[in-house]
Amino acid sequence: MKSLQSVNVSGFEVLPLVEGGKGVSVSNGNSAGAWAAAGAVGTFSGTNADSYDHNGKPIPQVYQGKNRRARYEELIAYAIQGGIAQAQRAHDVSGGNGPVHMNVLWEAGGTQRILHGILEGARGLVHGITCGAGMPYGVAEIAAQYGVHYYPIVSSGRAFRALWKRSFNNYTDLLGGVVYEDPWLAGGHNGLSNSEDPTKPQDPLPRVAELRSVMRGFGLERTPIIMAGGVWYLRDWEDWIDNAELGPIAFQMGTRPILTKESPVSEAWKQRLLSLREGDVFLNKFSPTGFYSSAINNNFIGELRERSERQVVFSREPMGEHTEELSVGARGRIFYLSPADKVRADQWIAQGFSIPMRTPDSTLIFVSPGKGEEIRAHQGECMGCLSQCRFSNWAQNDAGTTGKPADPRSYCIQKTLQSIAHSDDVDNNLMFSGHNAYLFATDPFFKDGFIPTVAQMVERLKTGD
Repeated sequence: MKSLQSVNVSGFEVLPLVEGGKGVSVSNGNSAGAWAAAGAVGTFSGTNADSYDHNGKPIPQVYQGKNRRARYEELIAYAIQGGIAQAQRAHDVSGGNGPVHMNVLWEAGGTQRILHGILEGARGLVHGITCGAGMPYGVAEIAAQYGVHYYPIVSSGRAFRALWKRSFNNYTDLLGGVVYEDPWLAGGHNGLSNSEDPTKPQDPLPRVAELRSVMRGFGLERTPIIMAGGVWYLRDWEDWIDNAELGPIAFQMGTRPILTKESPVSEAWKQRLLSLREGDVFLNKFSPTGFYSSAINNNFIGELRERSERQVVFSREPMGEHTEELSVGARGRIFYLSPADKVRADQWIAQGFSIPMRTPDSTLIFVSPGKGEEIRAHQGECMGCLSQCRFSNWAQNDAGTTGKPADPRSYCIQKTLQSIAHSDDVDNNLMFSGHNAYLFATDPFFKDGFIPTVAQMVERLKTGD
């Protein structure tokens, strides 16, 4: 294994190892500070981060607003308060001896206001902003106002070219690096384009080489590229190190750092990771963002899959093959189905999935009465955690809506991520994960359930293992 050469990240000479940011309290100030103290790059999440009471316990994010707009303002206030608290914790844990980055999602609700609030309230404590989940054109300008570096997350050279030409070329000095996130292997939300097949992963090497070629065209031959998604053993990436075609490279890991002592997730979550098998991570498009995402295939994902499988196309008037009437609800609303779909619908209703719910695609899904009530309640309690949400139809515009019907095939991402971050329920909540998580069960480092400190993990990574 080649020795790792230091890279300059946000003004610090560090190992080319980066903690991946994981939203809603899964990477926090404790873990980020430990990574920075170990000579690497720490990253806490600025998306709905925890703040603390005088006893050091997380403050539950309870919403009192009577409407979505009021709850949206509460969400922004919680996020700013929490981000400042995590930045301070990271600084305290690291002793100021390494770079601390904050990860935000550009398409999360209120991101621009939240960035301003945290960077103003935590001046000097955050050294870099990592930003993806969309096209973060505005992150460079915000970073420049506070003198911090920015690290856009992209999945292609084409995406970076668009960002550069529209915005980044005006803020070259603070572009600390570019994160290339593999859209097939990374955990959380994935940057698959409409032209890419989610079932056919592509080799990242030529894609990253193309990104470097684009960057060289803009004079960025020495700006680090941070490879994210699918990174486990660095020995598997040895041909990337000191590769003249790729230039300076660092490696970001999001899933592997969850299994450390400083990681804030529950013991149940850590034990579940140790038991995963290959194929247990599921690339899906259930997210209310509309993006593909990768998550562990548990009861939560299974119910979403089954919900979408109980789905038929309808029309409001008889036309074509839609000749069979389905009467719905106390008012007896009539939908017209094909004969085959009418048989299926009757079977689902007989099985207890007696509540049809309309989708924006002129289809009906069938759910149990309890699930139907839960979906409607969650849609009604929306707090605007996304810039646009297909589940609730919220949008952070003047109208407060996407203009489309709410989609019951999705879910409230804020509720489930808050739940899994603050409970032991890893079966009935969304558990984001990278696709290599099954390696926890076979990696000798984690033999007999061993959970290392961040410092121990960094030392292990340096060996190639």
